[in-house]
Amino acid sequence: MNKTKNILGIILLLFCLSACLKQKEDDPPAPSPNPPSGARTYNWPNIADSAQGSLLNFYNPAGNYYQVSATNTAWTQYWPTAHVLDVLVDAYLRNPSPQLKTRMDNLMTGLLSRNGNTWINYYYDDMEWLALAALRAFDATGDVQYKTVLDILWADIKNGWSTDLGGGIWWRKDNLSKNTPSNMPAAILAARLYRKFNQPADLQWAINIYNWQKATLYESASGWVYDNIDRNGVKNTTWRFTYNQGTFLGAALELYMITGNATYLADAIAAADHTLNGPLTTNGILKDEGGGDGGLFKGVFVRYFTRLIVDGNLSQTKKSAYIAYIKANGEMLWNRASKSPVLFGTNWSNAPAASVELTTQLSGIMLCEAMAELRRLNLL
Repeated sequence: MNKTKNILGIILLLFCLSACLKQKEDDPPAPSPNPPSGARTYNWPNIADSAQGSLLNFYNPAGNYYQVSATNTAWTQYWPTAHVLDVLVDAYLRNPSPQLKTRMDNLMTGLLSRNGNTWINYYYDDMEWLALAALRAFDATGDVQYKTVLDILWADIKNGWSTDLGGGIWWRKDNLSKNTPSNMPAAILAARLYRKFNQPADLQWAINIYNWQKATLYESASGWVYDNIDRNGVKNTTWRFTYNQGTFLGAALELYMITGNATYLADAIAAADHTLNGPLTTNGILKDEGGGDGGLFKGVFVRYFTRLIVDGNLSQTKKSAYIAYIKANGEMLWNRASKSPVLFGTNWSNAPAASVELTTQLSGIMLCEAMAELRRLNLL
């Protein structure tokens, strides 16, 4: 009987020790596939550096151009290259270096060569993206070569405006349609030019372009930004893209920052909320919009959504909700990313394929850079 009691006592003691050991802070449970927010630490500046480093896998040094993918050596074309410059500026603003400046300069050399030794392009929206990136590069480096490119592009972009369909800038030079991609980046550009150089004509361009867009390609009741209207006046009320939401809220924010007019801020918030609460979000994560051009769409939204968080004079409730949303996206992206090499998929909730397109990779890098900025500002 005593022997039995002793055995039972030993078993009980071992059980208690086992229970105590499982609760030790230095012996946490294995991470789940979907770790809850706050369950791990993210060093976003380091993550952004790793993401930036992945761009070298898409670079063709012999031609000074960026490829479609690591396995497809064709030039990625004009507008993704413009976004590479924008992303390199992000890195330069965090850690200025001669090496990054050289990469920016080489990109411009390669783009000029691949585009037939001219900065002018058939697509107005493509030129707007290069102009926006060139303005940021000029701001960051002070190098007048970027200002020269900017001036050439802005002069040609303004030629895309016509009174057809009540105003607006054509998508491309065959005048088939006018769309959000050709108008909202132009409004952002015009507003930023005004803030930089204080030319009243630039502000008027921003207002006129924005007013046309809001009257023609915007559903105020929902915050949905339509994509395009063709030359016959038929609107596309089917397509929904994060790209359109992002550029519209970006233009509204720029005008709010200049004028203080609360209507612009309300427009920006409505476009953001439509993105977060509608069909462009799945389970709290920006939806998969495919590869090709669509691979870049989420990155464009993230870039201007981040500006709304930082510069938007939002209520604390709204700001906290927006930060929580972008934080969830950033953590999901990095949790699912390939780490060697660093790759991001079109669906941020899934692991990427063995090879991804540059457009898709750029969206992931933009989100990492956004997270690094929010961390620097102590907003995360």
